[in-house]
Amino acid sequence: MPASRVIVIGATGTIGGAVADALRRNGHDVVRAARSGPVRVDVADPAAIDALFAAVRDVDAVVCCAASGALTPLDTASDAAYTTGLDGKLLGQITLVRRALHHLRDGGSVTITSGRFDRPLPGSSFGALVNAGLDAFVRAAAPELPRGLRLNAVSPGWVRETLRHLGMDDGPGTPAADVARAYLTAVEGTVQGRVLTP
Repeated sequence: MPASRVIVIGATGTIGGAVADALRRNGHDVVRAARSGPVRVDVADPAAIDALFAAVRDVDAVVCCAASGALTPLDTASDAAYTTGLDGKLLGQITLVRRALHHLRDGGSVTITSGRFDRPLPGSSFGALVNAGLDAFVRAAAPELPRGLRLNAVSPGWVRETLRHLGMDDGPGTPAADVARAYLTAVEGTVQGRVLTP
């Protein structure tokens, strides 16, 4: 695709930084957005999403790598702790999609982030629920998008750099640069309503 203007939300994170760098190398005009820095947004705050689109115009694509959730025990966590990630990762990204539809140029795209656990982990049940919900949302919502807009998700597993940062064995992780290539496919290609797995 020709060079375009892309907002990358979560660009200060491991995946978001790799995605922003890859898009820039491919000639795109990348606007790096995060909860801190020159261009600020918090996907858990609808007003902040509105402010982002008011400040950044003529956008061809939005990529959200910002949403995350913690591993939380099923039986001992409070209700609020257990549902961490509901406002940001699930509802926040859905709100982002709904807002973006009114601001993207014709034929533009939105790429959100779900995730996956290759095997169940203690504390992963709510995260698995949120990820499955996002994947289902993308498949169901994509046909409703107007003006040739596209919606996809990337579903990364463990990222090698994150495992290393946590002091864990990074062998099972996927390098952030490889994960970024899935986002490039979503932004630069023609896929629609897909969940891409790096």
